[in-house]
Amino acid sequence: MPGPGQTASVLLPLRGRRVAVTGASGALGTALLRALHDQGAELIALTTATEPVVLQDGEGRPIALRSVVWCCGEEQQLEPLLREVEILVINHGVNVYGDRSAAAMARSLEVNALSAWRLLELFLGLGEAPAGGPCREVWVNTSEAELLPALSPLYEISKRLLGQLISLRVLDHQGENPCRIRRLVLGPFRSALNPFGVMSPGFVAGQVIAQARRGFGLIIVTPNPLTLVLVPLQMALRHVYGSLFSRAAV
Repeated sequence: MPGPGQTASVLLPLRGRRVAVTGASGALGTALLRALHDQGAELIALTTATEPVVLQDGEGRPIALRSVVWCCGEEQQLEPLLREVEILVINHGVNVYGDRSAAAMARSLEVNALSAWRLLELFLGLGEAPAGGPCREVWVNTSEAELLPALSPLYEISKRLLGQLISLRVLDHQGENPCRIRRLVLGPFRSALNPFGVMSPGFVAGQVIAQARRGFGLIIVTPNPLTLVLVPLQMALRHVYGSLFSRAAV
């Protein structure tokens, strides 16, 4: 199986595979669901909003999906559902901007880092994919804020924590492991969290799907050339550091 930055000889199959996306009611979540629909995936929209996710394709026809409401902190309740899932996209997040109150700190860490980490660990513990198909996959959106300033200190701190945890977990999920981890490092795109983003959610979603299908483990979508250089270097350094100074559970 190819490592980060490497391509596979055969495109990742998505048609008929059951894919769940968190943050499904947000700009990127809906864009990812539409892009996955175009690839023939079976969709599960995981949302913390009170209203179910309803989408239409480019011709105004309803997109078939299953909308599931969940709450951060109750990830374990999703286990029966996730047992049916072949690809989990962890995409939910929150940005408190300049707020540095205790409540803002707790919310940022809980939503951006701890909730995502609990979902990751839950999914990784489920074992082989249903019906012996391709290996399970989990795609985690850490954002460019994992490395570069985002003008939101708590967003940066929480995303960097998530990124560090993923870097350690990736060490145990390589080669023929039954679940593959892909990291999404995304630059600024237009959304409710960032109305000034320079990329459209649809463009970002299309690039994420294209790179994942080509076998990339480290998926970078950004207009910033520094990110293309610094993020792979940072991941390599973390890999070496984690390999030397941590060990897998026995």
